[in-house]
Amino acid sequence: MTAESYMNRPVIGAAGYVGVSCEMPRYRCHKEVHALKIEKVVRMNDESGVLYPMDKRYGDFEVDTAYMQKHDPRAGGYYVVYADGYTSFSPAEAFEDGYTLIV
Repeated sequence: MTAESYMNRPVIGAAGYVGVSCEMPRYRCHKEVHALKIEKVVRMNDESGVLYPMDKRYGDFEVDTAYMQKHDPRAGGYYVVYADGYTSFSPAEAFEDGYTLIV
């Protein structure tokens, strides 16, 4: 893709519409994940970080620089671990709208 074609690409709105009338396909989440709601994020001098879960049964833990740069975790959101081991961050609203706690 050239820089010019990239700049002239369609813009996708909040409702998933491209341009005026073309809605993108929608997907429903069906995955099971492990996740912890984050109380506090401490950014270290080397750009790694320490995440503090709200659930005090779990201790704080370090995440590397790549995780911090890619996901930019924030307090109130969720640290997420998928079945294949991939780790991610999800803002609270998106996570809570898409997942239900399994007891």
